[in-house]
Amino acid sequence: MPDIVGREREYMKGKIKYTDEPMEKVKVIADFLPSPEELALKDETVKVTIALSKSSVEFFKKEAKKYNTQYQKMIRRLVDEYTAHQS
Repeated sequence: MPDIVGREREYMKGKIKYTDEPMEKVKVIADFLPSPEELALKDETVKVTIALSKSSVEFFKKEAKKYNTQYQKMIRRLVDEYTAHQS
């Protein structure tokens, strides 16, 4: 078995040599990530009781599992998106 870890360590020890060569054409991408403040703050929520069809709940549970999230959060975001577009 080859010593991959040893070769990796040697590779990582190498110094980066910067040059003054011209760069290729670059494309600036607008910042689309939320700020740390937005990530830290939780939206104010209100607990409600709602009866949904079994098939709808099964759908959201299946999709939530695929994306490693909570199905309630997906439903909440769906309702939030809908209301945002109605305003």
